[in-house]
This record gives sequence, structure tokens and C-alpha cells, in this order.
Amino acid sequence: MAEPLLRLCSVTKDYPSNANGGRLPILSGINLELNRGDSLAIVGPSGSGKSTLLNIIGTLDRPSSGKVFLAEKDLSTLDDLALAEVRNIQIGFIFQAHHLLPQCTVLENVLVPTLASKDKQLRAHAPDRAKQLLKRVGLSERLDHRPGHLSGGERQRVAVVRALINKPKLLLADEPTGALDHASALNLGQLLTELNREENVTLIVVTHAADLAAKMGGVAELKNGRLQN
Repeated sequence: MAEPLLRLCSVTKDYPSNANGGRLPILSGINLELNRGDSLAIVGPSGSGKSTLLNIIGTLDRPSSGKVFLAEKDLSTLDDLALAEVRNIQIGFIFQAHHLLPQCTVLENVLVPTLASKDKQLRAHAPDRAKQLLKRVGLSERLDHRPGHLSGGERQRVAVVRALINKPKLLLADEPTGALDHASALNLGQLLTELNREENVTLIVVTHAADLAAKMGGVAELKNGRLQN
């Protein structure tokens, strides 16, 4: 039987506390397994550590203890340079703020993650893939537009395409609909679930939106530092 694409084993995270040199626990013994193509919503109260957990999964932060495995690789054994390569090629990120470069066109923004890729074939085919994905999300007429000329929903769709351009195994979305109006949020949620299937990418969404969480294959609540299904 194939190994899970993502596996967290007893992951903890704490930070220094001002109280007598103690530690402030944020995550306590997180265990999680997801296969290729799975989707999961992580919900929970503000300040419960949802973004911290997502940052650890995405290699933007390291756990205080425990291990994270991605595609059977123990990420704790990698140095910062190797982690950056994993982050660029194997993981796609979508945030509440789109983080598009205002001086670049839609197409140029989407292609930014490919610039650091060592895969010459991927870089060669990236413009065609970008155009296909932008067409898929309804932005084929916006290739030469800059972010300032797009609506909030359109900018977030560009961010989704940018996250998928390198064909990642794992797609992480942190409150992706948080800055959108209701209609745009519903459209983006539907788009994420469709692309999850079409691209066979494992999707983890941190969200406060119940309707978005309900679209995922599973929902887990982070509460008191622990993940509860």
C-alpha cells in the first residue's frame, strides 16, 4: 500500500514565554495523514494555531518536536536551502491576501514561481500551462492586465493559478476567501474543489467559512493545541 503523501507524527510547537523563561504551547502532538488528492478543512477559534500548523506543513516554520513527511521524505532532515526547493516545487500556497506583484501582468505573476525551478522542461512548458489554467479559471482575457485592474475575486483566482503552476503535490490555502465578498467566496470555494480533483493535488484549507469547509473531503478542528476529527 502506498505511503500517505503527507504525514505528521506527534508535531508540537511552542514559543518562549515571558513567564520565568517558560514555553507557551501552541500545538500539542498533532498527527495527520493525507493521501494524494485528498482535501481537508482545518477549522477552529482564532489564535488556536491553525496558521502555525499550516506554516509547519508548508516548511515555512519548523516544529519544536515531531516529524513531517512529504512524499515519504522526512523534512526535518533537510537544510533551509533544500526546504526552499521543496516549498517552491512541491507545495503551492494561497493566502488571504493575494500577494501579486503590482508591476507585473497576470501572466507574469503566474510564472514567477517557475523562475527558480531547475526543471528546464517545466520552465519551457510553463507559459502554455499558465494560459491553460488561466483559461480554466475564466481569466483568458486578462493575461496582460495588471492586478490593480482586476476585481478581488479575479486577483485571488490568479493567486490560485500561480500556486498550481509548478504542478505541486500539496496545495495549502490560509483563509483564501477571507477578503472576498460572499459571491466571490462561493465561486472560489467551488473552483478549489474542482481543481483539487482535476489536478489530483492534496488540498488543505484553513478557514472560518463553514460553507467552504463543507466542500472539503474532511474537516478537522484545532482546539487546545490538538487536531480533532
